[in-house]
Amino acid sequence: MAILNGTELKVYSSGTTNLVAYAQNCTLNVNHSPREITNKQSSGNKEILEGLRDFSIDIDGAYAWTDASGVLTNGVDDVLETNILNLRQPVTFIFGDTSTNDVSYGGSGFITSVSITGGTEDTATYSLSIEGTGVLTQTVN
Repeated sequence: MAILNGTELKVYSSGTTNLVAYAQNCTLNVNHSPREITNKQSSGNKEILEGLRDFSIDIDGAYAWTDASGVLTNGVDDVLETNILNLRQPVTFIFGDTSTNDVSYGGSGFITSVSITGGTEDTATYSLSIEGTGVLTQTVN
């Protein structure tokens, strides 16, 4: 078993060619919310069964914008404009390493929040959250 280098975990929007620009950290969150089935025959013990699953992705990184000539594409401002401000369309993503024999996770989701922060004499940064819709799939490349 090899230990994965965190730099190899990348988030792509809309296919494998649109790397979310300048991302520095990314987190895939997968949750399972079991349903309670406790009843009078449970002898005072809580009982549960399978329930809903959901997933989300959090990304943060250095903020850069697209200039008038469109030099930088898929920066956080492009993702914000396309997926929240104008069209409110879902983003299709791949989370992981897309190299041969590596695992990645793919799905679709809506951007639920974007924050852009700039401190005095500091690198401007952004944070982006995507809430998944539908199925999260695992792929061995």
